Amino acid sequence: MSGSHTPAAVRHHHNDDDRRLQLVSTAERGLPAELAGAIDGHLATFAAHVREGLLAASTAVGLEVMAEMMQAEVTDLAGPKGRHDPQRSHTRHGTEHGTVTLGGRRLPVSRPRVRTVGDEPAEATLASYATFADTDLLTEQVTARMLAGISTRKYPVALEPVGEAVEAAATSTSKSAVSRRFVTATAERLAELCARPLDECRWPIVMLDGVHLGEHLLVVALGVTDDGTKVPLGVVEGSTENAAVCARLVADLVDRGLDAERGMLFVIDGGKALAKAIRAAFGPKALIQRCRRHKERNVVGHLPEVERPLVQRKLRAAWANPDPDAALRELQALARALDKKRPGAAASLREGLADTLTVNRLGVTGSLRKTVESTNPVESMIEIVRSTTPGGSSAGSTARWRCAGPPPACSPPKPSSAASRATGSCPSCSSPSKKRPPTSPAPSSSTTVSS
Repeated sequence: MSGSHTPAAVRHHHNDDDRRLQLVSTAERGLPAELAGAIDGHLATFAAHVREGLLAASTAVGLEVMAEMMQAEVTDLAGPKGRHDPQRSHTRHGTEHGTVTLGGRRLPVSRPRVRTVGDEPAEATLASYATFADTDLLTEQVTARMLAGISTRKYPVALEPVGEAVEAAATSTSKSAVSRRFVTATAERLAELCARPLDECRWPIVMLDGVHLGEHLLVVALGVTDDGTKVPLGVVEGSTENAAVCARLVADLVDRGLDAERGMLFVIDGGKALAKAIRAAFGPKALIQRCRRHKERNVVGHLPEVERPLVQRKLRAAWANPDPDAALRELQALARALDKKRPGAAASLREGLADTLTVNRLGVTGSLRKTVESTNPVESMIEIVRSTTPGGSSAGSTARWRCAGPPPACSPPKPSSAASRATGSCPSCSSPSKKRPPTSPAPSSSTTVSS
């Protein structure tokens, strides 16, 4: 081979035996006999499984080391085997079958038992075994794979290779076992989300939007902290037009400590019941910004395709006007122009029109305005769940999928005096991030929000 540093004669001299993995006794290297014997044993195990892959060989060695760790803990508690100690506090009590978590599986093992000494002996817990047997490790791996889009049917083939012998003995990889574990994990996360105290953080901005997941409609609350971190606050099934649903969600947020005493900007999708519930709970301290993307879709939905681009441009030009009074006049003029031929569009535009200009009255500009003028951050967050939620899910499972992943977050924003004026506190999130597909009928950079 051209450029090789190994002479050709030497390369051709090697036979099959020379290419095999050669093990040399570590005792010959000056290690203590006991340590050398343990290392030699592990090296032999590694060599025996290396043909199945590096991970499989490492797994075989790891299982031996795990067994040694449990035996070492037994020795610490009960003393060396075969040496009677009248002062000992524990005694060996044989072994029994157990299971440990390994690479997204449960693997049967033989675990040592230890009991206390005394008039009422009791089973002692081995910390090493408890760590290896922790089912939370398995639950985390199952949840992570499911959220990555791996179905319960394909779960076994997505696991790391650990060798034929280990694979044959492994359990908890069937479709039903994976599904049960995922249901349990997501139900726990949903309960944690819906019970999380909210009085430990300042929430200058809260967004509420109705989102569709499969056949179900959920109302999702997303909060923005002073440092710009976006955190899901709660979720209920129902519509933003349903007064009982909205009142229940808002009341729950209040009970958990959401406080608008220092001012709070609510960005909502336009549901009248939602706006009413917010005003009833928080009074004049709550400022409401109607989502412009929802308003835009509602208005142009009453128009034929050929007329939509012009009206859309006029809507966005008016909303971009930093003078709220001038912007209002432009929108009212547009409504009058639509009255004659498109009365449905005109009525849709006038409904809640003043609330679409709240950010203009607050003087919010730049990337911060792009974030808070719509509920797109909620849609960006839910898009991750929508891509992995299985079709035909029940209402309960839809909510659990919604809460399965970690809360989305963004980088702290740059200082903005406008944000401080908007909420009477520190600036909110204004850092843009990776673009997502716009949710409005016509693409626009203003629909891109931080995720």
